[in-house]
Amino acid sequence: MSRWLYTPLTEALGCRYPIVQTAMGWVSDAGLVIATTQAGGFGFLAGATIAADALEGEIIKVIDATGGSHFGLNFHMFQDNAAQCVDLAIRYRLRAVSYGRGPDAQTIGRFKAAGVLCIPTVGALKHALKAQQLGADLITLQAGEGGGHTGGVPGSILLPQVLAAVRVPVIAAGGHSTGRGLAAVLAAGASGIAMGTRFLMTRESPTPATTLERYLKVADPQQVRVTTAVDGMRHRMIENPFINRLEQAGPFGRLRIALGSAWHWKQQTGMSLAHMGGVFLRSLREDPSTLAQVVMAANQPVLLQRSMVDGLPDDGILPSGQVAAAIDELLSCREVIEGIAAEAEQCLDALLARCPAHACASPQDSLAPSGELL
Repeated sequence: MSRWLYTPLTEALGCRYPIVQTAMGWVSDAGLVIATTQAGGFGFLAGATIAADALEGEIIKVIDATGGSHFGLNFHMFQDNAAQCVDLAIRYRLRAVSYGRGPDAQTIGRFKAAGVLCIPTVGALKHALKAQQLGADLITLQAGEGGGHTGGVPGSILLPQVLAAVRVPVIAAGGHSTGRGLAAVLAAGASGIAMGTRFLMTRESPTPATTLERYLKVADPQQVRVTTAVDGMRHRMIENPFINRLEQAGPFGRLRIALGSAWHWKQQTGMSLAHMGGVFLRSLREDPSTLAQVVMAANQPVLLQRSMVDGLPDDGILPSGQVAAAIDELLSCREVIEGIAAEAEQCLDALLARCPAHACASPQDSLAPSGELL
């Protein structure tokens, strides 16, 4: 490996390549994190969708398979077992934790005292500045091209803004699957890339074959679009019959779909006939579209599980980055990571070769203190 790929990210996280596998619900399990780690990347377990009684076992499984705790755990402070996630990350001295809605200063202090790095994910400049203020060690910046809940600003605009404003290393996320992309963000001054969809679409992904086939069939990035129909927030996903039906329905139609969905999976959602009737009566007095979003937000874990666990892509939701349209085969994590690294090195070597005045003995000699190419 050339020194192009030795960055503040690899130094801090102890991985060979500046490539991070993000925590995707029902996807980022121990198997995917093990494959990522063994290939030289850095992986996060999706603590939000791993059952509380299984979480410690998943952590131990990764440690046993990789020989250390050079991986991370993702969690949300609003999940029921958030305290457990915090305690386990500290007990096993995991290299890092990631989160969206961040923990308080006291919890961040506990992580720092234990040597656990804090890597929040943000989607806007103001959130990056706040994350830095709260003590982030690195920041994952998700641009609008990314999958799941996402912002509306593309990486070409957002990344330069954040790089100019923060002092901690930045990891670029949203729209990445190639070495050219890695080379571009390294040249801009970022410390690496984070990918979700590209790792979802690998051979080690636990995603059912029927769902993976749906991802592989995406040929047009416009098929991976933003909708607010599920919970009122911007949510990028592959369009399917369920989303189309939800978007085309009127306020009461959306409420009917939401209640029907919750009732169909009442074992998981806790929906009862009395609860259903109460929500409907409230809708006669309040905004039915708002109530539909509340119910659908509660349904969301089940809708995700239907696609990512049960293998029924038409019955659930398919979070995805637009980059799915650029992926046409399932490679192993090692093939993905090593292929991206090799292509990035080639791109950066070629860029340096076009600048005779900077024909230096080492690639690092052509980098400014910020990490940008001179």
